[in-house]
Amino acid sequence: MLETGKKYYTFADNGEGLELDCGSRLGPVTLAYETYGELSAAHDNAILILHAFTGDSHVASHPGLQGEAALPGWWETMVGPGKAIDTEKYFVICSNILGSCMGSTGPCSLNPATNAPYGLDFPLVTIADMVRAQKQLIDHLQIRRLVAVIGGSVGGMQALQWCLSYPQMVRAAIPLATTMRHSAQAIAFNEIARQAIMADPNWNNGRYGAKPPELGLAVARMIGHVTYLSDEAMRRKFGRRLQDRHDFSFHFESDFQVESYLRHQGSKFVRRFDANSLLYLTKAADYFDLTGSDEGSIVGLAGADIRFLVISFTSDWLYPTYQSREMVHALKREGLDVSFCEIEADCGHDAFLLENERLKNMVRGFLAGVSKNG
Repeated sequence: MLETGKKYYTFADNGEGLELDCGSRLGPVTLAYETYGELSAAHDNAILILHAFTGDSHVASHPGLQGEAALPGWWETMVGPGKAIDTEKYFVICSNILGSCMGSTGPCSLNPATNAPYGLDFPLVTIADMVRAQKQLIDHLQIRRLVAVIGGSVGGMQALQWCLSYPQMVRAAIPLATTMRHSAQAIAFNEIARQAIMADPNWNNGRYGAKPPELGLAVARMIGHVTYLSDEAMRRKFGRRLQDRHDFSFHFESDFQVESYLRHQGSKFVRRFDANSLLYLTKAADYFDLTGSDEGSIVGLAGADIRFLVISFTSDWLYPTYQSREMVHALKREGLDVSFCEIEADCGHDAFLLENERLKNMVRGFLAGVSKNG
């Protein structure tokens, strides 16, 4: 049997459910999560890592386990013994987000009222709802305060929301390659992806059962994947090179390597992700907005005892550096302790997931300072 290292925590099964921003209540709720390292006797060495929207709880491999648990995780370069997020020092938690399809409750989960998948009967969730669910898990683990919340992209949104919703539980935050709200361009790309799924005849208004909308989901992934790269990364990796031929085919097969690559990414994605989950999670990201002037925005962080390290990447055109600078200025206006760095990288939005010594050293040093100052 393959070992996964994955655990499950189920709550809100008392009939009341988890209260959501849309006004619905959801229950029972299950969160899939993985942990790394040992929780200290005082429960004061925990770090919560928050994944991007199609990610999962498997942030790194589990030393000593075999099978799936031993496979590299999505942030293998950063998390582990002796690494920037050192599991010999910290107890690291990563949970799959509410609304996903990687073990946590989402639209492909069984609705207890019907014993069939929720589909579009699943309530719309927000980033704040995801954080409420994670708070239940952290309480279950008997952790009163986290050393840090760390996340990139949609994970960075969750990190910011953690600071706003539960400031007394967070000592530090590292939001990477993220934003306080989606631009019109980011919303536009998400809407194109959603329409690609909903235009697939197999989508069937979200009730697709054993025949999912694979074509629509593959196209949605191709659209999203382009936003994660950069012009320079695609030029270096593909240019205008042809795929398995010496001249144009003069039909609609994959002439260019970049076409073949995107089709491969799309077909690979449909084997691991649920179409309805992509609809829900992109909508949650689009709804996220901390730029207002009330307590539900960055303004609500005034006086919080939280240190921030905000990181952006030069070639990220999905969440460009100007959005991180706006975040830094907003945090500083509220009197918060904020450090900021723009890292030179030519690989686009995905830069935070890739090997980068400067990123490692910054995260390691920042966490050491947080731990030292208690």
